[in-house]
Amino acid sequence: MHPRKVNRARLAHFTDLPNIGPAMAGDFARMGWTTPAQLAGADPYELYLTLCRVTGTRQDPCVLDVFMSVTSFLAGHEPKPWWAFTAERKQRYGAALSAAATHR
Repeated sequence: MHPRKVNRARLAHFTDLPNIGPAMAGDFARMGWTTPAQLAGADPYELYLTLCRVTGTRQDPCVLDVFMSVTSFLAGHEPKPWWAFTAERKQRYGAALSAAATHR
């Protein structure tokens, strides 16, 4: 869902979360999550690694931006577009992502 349309009081489906559409909602289900509330406190990098493992492919790093946006929102912060997390992702996880890509 577009971040400006998110209603914090209505989070029944993954698509009610900021930046989550049907494909990413399916990815959450594929990883074993059943409700958005279960993602509260989740580590975005662990979500990214789990999705890579479950799908058998290295996901685009922008997927980590999306996970960061979701976990930030669920921690009580305002919803933001996923690209607002790109600089932070590069700073926090850049080396880890590069190392993970090298070890494949």
